[in-house]
Amino acid sequence: MSIEFGWWNKDADNRKYQVIVNVHGGNIEWIRKQGHHAQWEPHVPDDEDRARLVYEADKRLPRRLITQKQFDEIKRLSENTGPGATTLGRKRAGPSSD
Repeated sequence: MSIEFGWWNKDADNRKYQVIVNVHGGNIEWIRKQGHHAQWEPHVPDDEDRARLVYEADKRLPRRLITQKQFDEIKRLSENTGPGATTLGRKRAGPSSD
């Protein structure tokens, strides 16, 4: 299962930032970006973010974009604390420079 969810939030200074949640193979990764040219950084979700993830997943369930088993796994993973697995520093696969 590899599913991506995304939405926009506002911080305490009322500035918008984008939140992306990647769910893959029993792992969850929360990342955020504020501004077009900014880099993605780990995002520590709060209760509202976790509720939003379950809400977004619940919207996909009746349309059969995810299965009930996937939905249950997303609910379980959303309860974890912290940003989850981080893949920000990984190199992309491509031709080797050897």
